[in-house]
Amino acid sequence: VVPIENSTEGVINHTLDMFIDSDLRICSEIVMEITENLLSNGKLKDIKKVLSRDSALAQSRQWLANNLPNAELIEVSSTTRGVQLAKKNPHYAAIASSLAGTIYNIPILAKGIEDIPGNRTRFLVIGETESKKSGKDKTSIMFSIKDKVGALYSALKPFQTHKINLTKIESRPSRRRAWDYVFFVDFEGYKDDPLVAKALREVLNHCMYLRVLGSFPISEQKRR
Repeated sequence: VVPIENSTEGVINHTLDMFIDSDLRICSEIVMEITENLLSNGKLKDIKKVLSRDSALAQSRQWLANNLPNAELIEVSSTTRGVQLAKKNPHYAAIASSLAGTIYNIPILAKGIEDIPGNRTRFLVIGETESKKSGKDKTSIMFSIKDKVGALYSALKPFQTHKINLTKIESRPSRRRAWDYVFFVDFEGYKDDPLVAKALREVLNHCMYLRVLGSFPISEQKRR
């Protein structure tokens, strides 16, 4: 399960980049309302370092500036890692879920420190299996386009022609040569739907490369 997008901070570029070199498929998506908490064995006035993922630090930037203006903000590999380190030192605090506090037996100094209430993160479930059609699905694709005028417009035109709703488009450097990009597109519908399949065939005519990352049920929001 990997994070792909946050309603406050936008897309998680590292996750997109991993799809360029990975053969794994998207099996499902989960949208969760995220509440950030400050966890520590020390007191708020004694905190010198705050540890968490870059996204969690960014989502709590204003609260940290107001309440811990002198604390050093340190990015770590995961919110769990931040909690593990904070547990060992009363001058450290971690930004994480309340569940992490329960699991690692570390107190919550402040609840709901995210700057924007209703903050949500979209996660992808990835693996080697393929989701079956549910009737309310979304498809993710990635593609690279030919280097010519209007190439991106031509590649996206079939979706409009067949009245397929695009829900997201992102671009990332291909990492193969300078100024070469890979585009990631999400749209409503299942890959084997007749109109979707027809649109994808037409899109391919304007691409150097196209890969369907997966078709999967559209998520209902959950809470963390």
